[in-house]
Amino acid sequence: MRRSDLSQDDGTWAGLTLDVQDRRPPGLRLFSAGQRLLLRQQSRPVLLALVDQHLQGVDFWRTDEYRSFVPPLRADAGRALAGSPERWAHRFAGYLEESPESPLHEGRWLLSHESPLRGRLRTHADMSHGEHWRAMLIEGHPAGLIDWFFHNISWEVLPLRPMPEPDDSRVKAYRKQAREGTLPPVLLWWVSGLHCHLVLDGHARLAAAVAESVELPLLQLHRTLSHEDLAARTDEAADFYEGELARHARLRAVHGPTVPDGTTTAGPQLARLLGDLSRAEQPTWAWPLPGGEDQWHRIAREVTAGGDWPGN
Repeated sequence: MRRSDLSQDDGTWAGLTLDVQDRRPPGLRLFSAGQRLLLRQQSRPVLLALVDQHLQGVDFWRTDEYRSFVPPLRADAGRALAGSPERWAHRFAGYLEESPESPLHEGRWLLSHESPLRGRLRTHADMSHGEHWRAMLIEGHPAGLIDWFFHNISWEVLPLRPMPEPDDSRVKAYRKQAREGTLPPVLLWWVSGLHCHLVLDGHARLAAAVAESVELPLLQLHRTLSHEDLAARTDEAADFYEGELARHARLRAVHGPTVPDGTTTAGPQLARLLGDLSRAEQPTWAWPLPGGEDQWHRIAREVTAGGDWPGN
């Protein structure tokens, strides 16, 4: 796997691209059977999901079978890497690459500390950090609903196991780090088929940040454009830029210097477009479920013990 750091226009770190090649199917993998989804870690069913026929949400059933592939993060590591999302990104990239139970598969990925999850907090200045992240958490265990109709579909977080209580021993240890500003980031995975973020690692750290109402350090993982698609769209952006330069040149020839130089407007547009392309989210891969809907229903009946759930 090749890693490349991305920078913003001002030179600040924007994310870490992961170019994965010749990797066998991931241990944490999403399967689909029509509007039915199954998240499986190795042979263990982790999450069953049934997409509403009107595309207004997803009924889910969460098992207790998910296991984080990230080893326990020591407090001294938190202090050493505090305030450095890029160094944390490289560390998590190593865990993602080395573990047979991570979601990485062949293609290009992005690990970034920027996420649409922060957008609601920026637009609701009267909301505390704790209130914000508490509102983002999808409730329900083992069953619940991801509501696409009521909520902005890019703003919710689904833990892959029940959130620990604020007085849990692990949470209490992380609360101290949260107060000190040395809390390691929470690792999230954007899954397009669910239209939400899954917590891959850091359930206790998330609970600590909520309890202490501090800004949550996070890293978001998602698929991004392949090299071929990125090259093609970069060429399209360059063609657009050249066309804008030519258009402004024609306008200046007619109206004189009152028309701004094309580089002053098209240049920033091109920079933003290229930056967006390098970080663009792509749909999450889902493998066809062997056995299709019949197999999905067999698994659903087994993990829910035939309980009262829309998927049964």
